[in-house]
Amino acid sequence: MTATILLWLLAIVLIVIGLAGLVLPALPGPPLLFAGLLFAAWAEDFVYIGAGTLTALGILTVVAYLVDFIAGAFGAKRYGASNRAVIGAALGAVVGIFFGLAGVLLGPFVGAVIGELSTQRGLHAASRAGVGATLGLIIGAAAKLAIGFTMVGVFLVMRFV
Repeated sequence: MTATILLWLLAIVLIVIGLAGLVLPALPGPPLLFAGLLFAAWAEDFVYIGAGTLTALGILTVVAYLVDFIAGAFGAKRYGASNRAVIGAALGAVVGIFFGLAGVLLGPFVGAVIGELSTQRGLHAASRAGVGATLGLIIGAAAKLAIGFTMVGVFLVMRFV
């Protein structure tokens, strides 16, 4: 009984942190969400959620990561950003977390612009790279969020249907 309660508590904490991590770049959202769902299944001795469902959730976890990276890189490259701009956008997103909503929205842009300016490109090219990197990160976060909620939905359907 006590072990089951601990498993459920751990599952809930991991799921909540995992969901937050889907939009906060400093947290590895998809693996934390998967771990939370795994612990929830374990809390019920895998009666409702078996190997097939866990495999599907694991695949969705990997897809969430791939989509996030691909969207970020595509957005940046589509607007002509250098690798430094992409790295700057990622760092700006992490630093932006500490400055609230404005930081989360402006951090990737500022980071990409600084990264692009460090390659000796002009302000116009740097601004364009900033827009592309920011759009890519936003699209990646949206896709990751959609996949994360799909994971929760699959779990709930398999559990209660």
